[in-house]
Amino acid sequence: MRITSLVENTTKSELKTKHGLSLYIETKSHKILFDLGSDSTLFENAMKRNIDISKVDTVIISHGHFDHGGALQKFLDINSVANIYVQKEAFEPHYSKTLFLKIPVGIDSKLKSNRQIKLLNGNYKIDEELSLFTVSKTNKFYSPANNALYDKKGKDTFVHEQNLIISENKVVVIMGCGHAGVVNIMEEAKKYQPHFCIGGFHLFNPLTKKTVSKELLNSIAMELQRYKDIEFYTCHCTGEKAYHYLSQQMDNMNYMSCGNVIEI
Repeated sequence: MRITSLVENTTKSELKTKHGLSLYIETKSHKILFDLGSDSTLFENAMKRNIDISKVDTVIISHGHFDHGGALQKFLDINSVANIYVQKEAFEPHYSKTLFLKIPVGIDSKLKSNRQIKLLNGNYKIDEELSLFTVSKTNKFYSPANNALYDKKGKDTFVHEQNLIISENKVVVIMGCGHAGVVNIMEEAKKYQPHFCIGGFHLFNPLTKKTVSKELLNSIAMELQRYKDIEFYTCHCTGEKAYHYLSQQMDNMNYMSCGNVIEI
């Protein structure tokens, strides 16, 4: 298994940086994109790494926010074969609220009727290698960075969020923003016995530039220290400050910048 970060907030490579996330994953059976980012960055960076986006057979959109699925139309213009798995609520309106402004942050609802889109309602097994799971219990160490996010009913409950399990020789869990909370997601994922966990933990608000409290970071670190045999790679909405704090508590906490490759 080979995982390449093609869209991420930071870069130490020749690839262009952009707020958002897209991971290109090659397994024995699949060429996968986990999230697409917001614009053309994915496609520009893929060309630099000689990755042919038209050959992707599976797309997972982790949740209904623009920085993860905003490039969906551009992808559909290039690729007419991939199955695209999305929770059905992901195409509903989503907003980020700051002071008295509600800024739309959703993905284009007109695209949900595209023949390549597979609208899901909760957990879904794609095949023996790939499974998707959702998290309903968000009570443990929930990030206050979520408080600025809304859906059409009020505060976002993130029923539109899903996570990917890849089962090969090793088991990998991949999350987009981890809005449900990395602790809660890992509790749900532990039945799959993962060896790696990759994705954002949403511990930073990009509008206010604020990182969550040290008290919350300490609590999260204590919980994640239970998973001593799992290698963590965080990115995107965790924020660099939160990452550095967590990595001081955990030897198995790494950062995955744009252009980084993980060979498993």
